[in-house]
Amino acid sequence: MDQRLPSVHVLVVDDSSEIREILTQLLEQHGARVTAVGTAEHALDLLERLRPDVLLSDLEMPEKNGYWLIGRVRALAPDRGGLTPAACLTGSASPEDRARILRAGFQYHIAKPIDPSRLVGIVGILALKP
Repeated sequence: MDQRLPSVHVLVVDDSSEIREILTQLLEQHGARVTAVGTAEHALDLLERLRPDVLLSDLEMPEKNGYWLIGRVRALAPDRGGLTPAACLTGSASPEDRARILRAGFQYHIAKPIDPSRLVGIVGILALKP
């Protein structure tokens, strides 16, 4: 099934330039518009200014990580992006890790290595949320 993400703006956050490029290409192939950055701080600034439809963040990053980012995002007022739908990418896949990730404010936990069709499907679901 070819999943399409027309007019969906995704903010991708990952400290690896390779991963950012792969995710950008994958999402753009499905019609999404992607803004990709390497730090949580930069992502927070852009999220408030660009108001993407979906936030897709790596969890393990140096300095400020995905938990820091989602905490800051959820602390924002709704009209500043505080309700932005979000999923995290992580190698931490235990039930305890998953529960902590969801409690932190992410709607989805995407385990690495990433299944491309699952990733696109999750972004599509998140983009539908109000």
